[in-house]
Amino acid sequence: MGEKLRQKIVVAITGASGSVYAKVLLTKLCQIKDQIEELGVVMTENAKDVWKTELGDEDYKNYDVKYYGQQDFYAPFASGSGQYSTMIIIPCSMGTLGRIASGISSDLITRAADVILKERRKLICVARDTPYNLIHIKNMETITLAGGIIAPATPSFYSLPKTIEEVAATVVDRIIDLAGLQQNSYRWGEK
Repeated sequence: MGEKLRQKIVVAITGASGSVYAKVLLTKLCQIKDQIEELGVVMTENAKDVWKTELGDEDYKNYDVKYYGQQDFYAPFASGSGQYSTMIIIPCSMGTLGRIASGISSDLITRAADVILKERRKLICVARDTPYNLIHIKNMETITLAGGIIAPATPSFYSLPKTIEEVAATVVDRIIDLAGLQQNSYRWGEK
């Protein structure tokens, strides 16, 4: 059996509430980095502020990943030739979702999402807002019809999580599965 190809992944972190989801995802991706050829991260300035407010630190600086600025259109995933297979936007603000649905590529996050969709690769938007208005729902429909995956930051509780990070992991583990990466996580019906 041949060796599985390692993925090129871009993670975008927007200023929506839910920094813990991004933290848990980055931690888990770094733990399975043997499956990842490249891991690029784009983080908005608002995301940095929200992270500091919600988590009380700036630990996003401590991950062994390559960060790109919001206006860095020379980032490899700003072009289909970069061959990034997956983009995860976590948390995904409704503003970002709306710009992607409208085809507005005004920064690196929206450009990368546009590239992923046009190349028929995997875009996973972890929407973190409630309730949804009709505009949000229509934007989610548009992205879904274009091939994207809307994965709301809706935790599950059947694994009996005990901490905020464990609750967030119930969402992040699904995202990692959707990205096609292998991991050890809670599985329904297994002991």
